[in-house]
Formats: sequence, C-alpha cells, structure tokens
Amino acid sequence: MRAYWQIIRNPRARAMILAAFPARLAYGMVGLGLYFKVHADTHSIALAGLAAGANGIAGSLTTGLRSHVIERVGSMIPLRVFVPGYALALVLVDHAHGAGLLIFCSALLGVTAPPVNLSVRPMWRTAVPEDQYRTAVAIDTASLNLGVILGPPIVTALALSSRPATALEVAAGLILLGGISLSLLTFTKQWQPEKKIEGAPSLFKSPAMRILLIEAMIMGLANGNFQIGIPAISTEHKNPHFAGYAFAISAATSIIGSLLAGTLGRTILPVKGFRVIYLFWFLATIPLAFVNPGWSLLLVLATFGFIGGAEQVYYLEQLELIRPTGSAAAAIGWIWTTEGSFGALGQSTGGFFSQHFSPHFCFAITTSMFGLGLILIFVGQRWLKPFDRSRVGA
Repeated sequence: MRAYWQIIRNPRARAMILAAFPARLAYGMVGLGLYFKVHADTHSIALAGLAAGANGIAGSLTTGLRSHVIERVGSMIPLRVFVPGYALALVLVDHAHGAGLLIFCSALLGVTAPPVNLSVRPMWRTAVPEDQYRTAVAIDTASLNLGVILGPPIVTALALSSRPATALEVAAGLILLGGISLSLLTFTKQWQPEKKIEGAPSLFKSPAMRILLIEAMIMGLANGNFQIGIPAISTEHKNPHFAGYAFAISAATSIIGSLLAGTLGRTILPVKGFRVIYLFWFLATIPLAFVNPGWSLLLVLATFGFIGGAEQVYYLEQLELIRPTGSAAAAIGWIWTTEGSFGALGQSTGGFFSQHFSPHFCFAITTSMFGLGLILIFVGQRWLKPFDRSRVGA
C-alpha cells in the first residue's frame, strides 16, 4: 500500500485522477445509454447494436487523428473543442427519433468524443518517477474502471425510470465537468508532447507494434460481441437491469486485478506477464457461452474482469516499452482506433447475431477471438520478447 499512498500524495497525480473521473463516469454511461435509447425508440436489438456500432466506429476511426493532434499541439485545444461538442451531441441523440436519425446522431457522437484518456495517459510519464510508473498505471486503470462500474447501473436506473431522457442528459453534464476540470489544470497546460528522435523508426514500421495492432483487431471483435451479448441476453430473459449489474461486477473485479498487478507483479517483466495472464483470460471466457443471467454468469464475469484488470496494467507497460520515442499519445491512440473500430464492427454484427440466433453466439465469438489473440501473442514472441525489460517501473 505504500507505493499507492506515495502516488495519491502526489498533488499532480491526485489532481489528474479527480479531474478526469467525471468524464470517465460519463463514458461508462454512454454505451448502455445509447442501447436503451435506441431500443426504446425502435424496439429492435439489432438497430440498438447498429447505433452502438456507429458510435464506436466513428469514435475509433478518429482517435488516431486526435492522438496526432495532441502530439503536435498538446491537450488543451482538443479538450476545449471536443468537450462541448460531445455534450451537445449527447443532447442531440437524446432528442432524436427514428432509426436513421438515431444512427446518424450516434455516429456524430463518436466523432466528437473528447480525448480525455488520451490526454491523461501520456502525462503519467512525467507526473511520477519511473520506479512508480507501473503503480501509477494501475491506479489510472482502476480510476477508469471505476467509471465503468458506476456508469452502467446509473444509466440503467435513469433510462428505465419515469424520465428516460435524464440518462444521456446526466452523461452530458458529467463530460462537461470532467473535460473542463482537466483543461483547467496547470499540469495539463504545462505538459508538452515528447520530442521525436531524428532517424527513429515510425510507429507502423515496428514489428512489435504491428503484433499489438493485429491483436487489437482481434480483441475489438471479441469485446464488441461481448458488450452487445450482455444487454441482449438480459433483454431476452426479460431482466434488462441485469446488464448494468453485470458490467459493474466485471469492472469492480477488474479494479482489484489491476491494483494487485501494480504491487505483487513488480518482479514480473511486462511482456512475460502479459502473455501468461492472456492465457488465463482466454480460459475465463469459455463458460460465457453456457450460462444465463444469474449468479453463475455474474461469477464468470467477476473472474473475467479480475484477470482483465491485471492484463491491462501489463499491456500498457508493454506498450510503453515498445512504442518509438515521440509517440506517447499516438501509440495508444492508434491501438484504441484499431480496437475500437473492430469493436464497433463486433457490436453491429453482435446485435444481428443476438436477434436472429442467440446472445450465446456472441459469447462463442468472444471466446474464439480470445483464442486467436492468444495464438498471435505466443507466435509473436520473437518480436515482443526483446522489449521485455524493466526500463519503466519494474
């Protein structure tokens, strides 16, 4: 606990976490909020999945571009432009009706997504000493996942209340609060993008980065089907509230997993830790295709979330070692672009599979994709292993 206490006592770290959290809570609400809004308006799971997919792919395809803007001009201008735009887009979705208009507004919402996490993640490298970096990543991951925990049950309660419109309205208010708070921090104003080294390899010419980008495609398809499968199976069993609890349980245990990885995993090198945890993560997905809403599914999701939380810490540290100098925001930005775009594809097809086959079909796809990702990581060790060193906080 001493390592975590040292970071929490750091004024810069504490301010970053508190300022960004309202926006992260809003992000935790938006996905499920869109699903309930479109489903209530169209009574179609497939269209709800398509709208979520349109939002995801529009946001993901532009994440890499936002990361490049941050690399050039810093975080202030992107935050001041995209935060109010995103809040306005949420209000537009809330007042839209009809399948075509809802899908268009959902896509517009994705385009305007503010780079809150893209702004925070690179700043950790200068906010804490290198020997505290892994612990800082664990805390930041826990903060992000706490938004994922609280967002779904809050938006579910609001969307299914007597005034469903408050679900997206509250999300709009939170994104304004978080984005403005982060942009007002002195540390955010002072942060400068990392300078590139002349002659250094580009981001996409690194074989190790290519491995991670391919893995991001696979994981996007896996997570997209998973994210639609949960609300779809809840709706199918006439228990829509279960989706909020399910996502919250998974995110809660992911916090425990990430915090544990930030302390007990200090002696484990990041690439090796990532590979070993990936194996257990794959195994945890297998029961998904065989259980229905209830305690059994919650137990599976709790295990899935716990392992996934630990995996996130090692993944981000591994990425920090692999990326070329001068690409602190661009590396994570293009990873999120790739994973999010394929996640949107998974959400869109997952809605179709859920309605015309079964939500369990989505979970089977999730497990299959995790299996492919595991094979890729083991086959790609010849390119990943050379980076397995403790340069950052290990």
